[in-house]
Amino acid sequence: MLRTARMAQSANADDRARLPVDTILVGDCIEHMNALPAGSVDLIFADPPYNLQLEEGLTRPDQSRVDAVDDDWDKFESFAHYDRFTRGWLKAARRILKPDGAIWVIGSYHNIFRVGTALQDLEFWMLNDVIWRKANPMPNFRGTRFTNAHETLIWAARDKKSRVTFNYEALKQANEDTQMRSDWLFPICTGNERLVDADGDKVHPTQKPEALLYRILNATTKPGDVVLDPFFGTGTTGAVAKKLGRHFIGIDRDTTYVAAALKRIASIKPLSAETIETAVPKRSAPRVAFGSLVEMGLIQPGTELYDGRKRFSALVRADGSLASGDHQGSIHRVGALVQGAEACNGWTFWHTHSEGRLAPIDLLRTTMRAQIEQLSA
Repeated sequence: MLRTARMAQSANADDRARLPVDTILVGDCIEHMNALPAGSVDLIFADPPYNLQLEEGLTRPDQSRVDAVDDDWDKFESFAHYDRFTRGWLKAARRILKPDGAIWVIGSYHNIFRVGTALQDLEFWMLNDVIWRKANPMPNFRGTRFTNAHETLIWAARDKKSRVTFNYEALKQANEDTQMRSDWLFPICTGNERLVDADGDKVHPTQKPEALLYRILNATTKPGDVVLDPFFGTGTTGAVAKKLGRHFIGIDRDTTYVAAALKRIASIKPLSAETIETAVPKRSAPRVAFGSLVEMGLIQPGTELYDGRKRFSALVRADGSLASGDHQGSIHRVGALVQGAEACNGWTFWHTHSEGRLAPIDLLRTTMRAQIEQLSA
């Protein structure tokens, strides 16, 4: 029987009428997903059973027992059984994703390749595989294999034509103006973040660190988006979603996990709207031509432009083109010609003197965009 464990609702009335947002649904994930409206969810994060196939307990060199994953929910009769289960929940997940929606699935070498095959067979479109490298992995106590120090995440779009959310600029800024790579270093969930019961034992054996979900949601959702987690466990996805101003739908069949998740999420205080605002992607900002800067008086004809190291210079002409020796044309064309390159981003290549130092002309474009947005508001 399907049941619902509700959090205090924070979405607007329309959202509440359409979706059980900020709610944990108790029961089978396929049944619950099949009951949701088609094309209604922005993102799915799934941490499914890994099918670890542990045949005997793990012990440390001192013979103490390792708290490994040996729960019934991680046990399957065969690979064929696991594959049927995987395709069943992925098919249900794809139906409820919006046309521009996407899915993240995390796994280990035990299952991630089987999951990847199912994703492609069901016509999801692969975007990236991401390696979560664990800063503090569990050692290989038997000394028979390499230490298993990573897990793999697959990021896939609903289909090939999906225009998924990817907050590229925000990620780059957070990464000290360097493109975010597909290998991420985070510690496993430990310390105060790890949920424990009255006896001090882990509530859930595979609780994921909030830092991992923080990056995923910041990278591939927008404030107000709905994120569904069909294997909700103790609610890491919901906790981070609430903190970052996203809505969540959780599904889990274990009432112990659900109770822990409810308590955990209730204690989360959402960040302010100003704090969670995402950097505006450059491709969605108002288009500004260099000639417009000249027309608006933000840069004067006759101004001398330089590259960042003052190896090359160019003169700004009244029509918004540049001239440098025998070269003339747009900021991009002249930038490429003076370097002998095939292409050049003139906005970042060319600089002008500002307050006694060189500054890229892209700052002037930013100023004009701000003026346009202010007038449009």
